[in-house]
Amino acid sequence: MNMNNDPLAIKMRPLKIKDVIGQKHLLGKDKILYNLVKNKKLFSMILYGKPGIGKTSIAIAIINELGLKYRILNATINNKKDFDIVVEEAKMYKGLVVIMDEIHRLNKDKQDLLLPYLESGLITLIGMTTSNPYHKINPAIRSRCQIFELKELTNDDIIDGIKKACKSEYLPNIKIDNKTMKMIANISGGDLRAAYNLLEVAYYSTSDFHITEEVIKNINSKPIFFHDKNEDGHYDVISAFQKSIRGSDVNASLYYLARLIEAEDLDIIYRRMSVIAYEDIGLANPSMGPRVDACINTCERLGLPEARIPLAVMVIDLALSPKSNSAIMALDAALDDIHNGSSGNVPDHIKTTAFGYKYPHDYPHAYVKQQYLPDQIKDHRYYKPKNTSKYETNLKNIYDNINRLNEKE
Repeated sequence: MNMNNDPLAIKMRPLKIKDVIGQKHLLGKDKILYNLVKNKKLFSMILYGKPGIGKTSIAIAIINELGLKYRILNATINNKKDFDIVVEEAKMYKGLVVIMDEIHRLNKDKQDLLLPYLESGLITLIGMTTSNPYHKINPAIRSRCQIFELKELTNDDIIDGIKKACKSEYLPNIKIDNKTMKMIANISGGDLRAAYNLLEVAYYSTSDFHITEEVIKNINSKPIFFHDKNEDGHYDVISAFQKSIRGSDVNASLYYLARLIEAEDLDIIYRRMSVIAYEDIGLANPSMGPRVDACINTCERLGLPEARIPLAVMVIDLALSPKSNSAIMALDAALDDIHNGSSGNVPDHIKTTAFGYKYPHDYPHAYVKQQYLPDQIKDHRYYKPKNTSKYETNLKNIYDNINRLNEKE
């Protein structure tokens, strides 16, 4: 491909580490990667972080500065034959750097092919991934690599990148003011590649190369989020959504709801709200479960964008509701007893063919003292009520009265 046809993001790719936007914790003077290049030494490594924050740029800049032979592979796209060819090249050159994108998707066959050469040092690997390598990358690969996390780019970083592009030879006669650059940075969501792409489209969509806020709005006014439903970023938002509601932070809860709505992932919103209603609110407000179900049914009838209205109501209600996890804690304690072998036989008087069973409805207040738990665990108390709501306080009073009656001889 002719260089002139490459996207602006490729043309702007830095050739030296000093030109990389951001990541000063790795590339700044006397930082780890800075010193590796200064000392002309490279080890296998994994660079991970969100899209468009410099993983490929750093890899290419290091290779250029050290003058090393390299090949670029994609763990998903390139097949085993491509990997075989790279291994043969490594043998021919007596060493080769392999820059591998989406390394978290590397299958077992390709891993088995590469591992011996990583071990011997014939291949030096620079892996790149948007997924957390501690969760997604095979331990055999991970243990042979140093892992470096790239930090999110700030809006100032993105604006620096835009200014560099505007001063370059690739966008002659461009006119753009600071407010428009800031708008591009805001929309790009920390993704420099996305910022470059938007800038380039805007540049060529005008007759006079004058990029204004109105030009950008006409192209794309919707912010970009790292929200691939199969990647960590999406699950981070889901986690933050539930934890914000659990923590009764209504504003954070609404923000993460908005992120999930932008991703158009209604199913996960429904599932999280249902779990929250029973796990985090539980007996503090037991009507919340049916109300969440009613909200879900309404959303299914409405669809987006109107579904956001009942969702907003429900999330505010969930966030500000009293909280209690006493029910799930009680059940988990009972499950722990079973898993640990602390069990026993069902007492004879409550077996299917029971003799001596006392029918509670025949007694005042529908209660009579008798043993229900097996002998081995007859004194275990799983339920530990909380006083976070009037409802569970009432349950606690009943529970305490029953325990007092049971303790009497």
